[in-house]
Amino acid sequence: MGVELLDGSLTDQGDVARAVEGVEVVYHLGAAFQGGGPFTDEEYFEINVRGTFNMLEAARKAGGLAHFIFASSDALYDKYVPGGLAEPINELTPRIAKGAYALSKALGEELCNGYWHGHKVPITILRFAMVLAAYEILEFPQFYLSKMKDSVPELSALWKGEESAVLLKDEQGRPFKKHIADVRDIVQGCLCVLGKERAVGETFQLAGPRPFTWDEVSYRLVELLKIPHVEAEVGGSPTFYEFDLSKAQQYIGFSPIYDVVRMIVDAMSYERGEDVGVLPHG
Repeated sequence: MGVELLDGSLTDQGDVARAVEGVEVVYHLGAAFQGGGPFTDEEYFEINVRGTFNMLEAARKAGGLAHFIFASSDALYDKYVPGGLAEPINELTPRIAKGAYALSKALGEELCNGYWHGHKVPITILRFAMVLAAYEILEFPQFYLSKMKDSVPELSALWKGEESAVLLKDEQGRPFKKHIADVRDIVQGCLCVLGKERAVGETFQLAGPRPFTWDEVSYRLVELLKIPHVEAEVGGSPTFYEFDLSKAQQYIGFSPIYDVVRMIVDAMSYERGEDVGVLPHG
């Protein structure tokens, strides 16, 4: 790919300094994240908080950096609440960091903003929604009865020994609603922000073009995988949220295109050996 690779650790100041030396732009994507563990609370702090401090310090000392882009997370929001969220989440939605990972990302954001205001390190914060490659959507556990029957009491009685697509509904009878991001759209968002002066010092939420509901996914899986369909109303706090992407659209021209249906179709095409490719943006 024509790139130079340096092996090192975010927790080692010398490694970080060598990586930053002579570069114009830093994409700080490295982190201990929830899907890659298990990590201890101490590891979340050392890798995500101290690691971000090391990156920012190296950028400040190196001088001449044009842009420092920090990958944050929608884990900062309290998305799973009784009754679901009535309003879309945006960059001004209060951050409620629950757990070590979310707290480490909140502290990372504070470090970035502090280095912008205090040292004029030109930062931009990108809050990623849950990021999946297209094929991963076909493996998402909450779409399948076999994966949910032991953890959701309302589903255990529906298990008849064969796989079924699950349509989860809340106590109001509404299908669950979720807003994720295809990794291809996240890459586009990372490129959109690059070099844009009005993005410096700002925070942007990134996600797919629209949220999806469990009914559209369930019916599509029935059609494509030729499996039965079940539905159930489940108690507790539902999955029912979406993001307002208007700031990213207006400031940096972010225009995601890979909704959940496109992801499923691309994943099925890939499994058949077809070249899915990547459509150009803009």
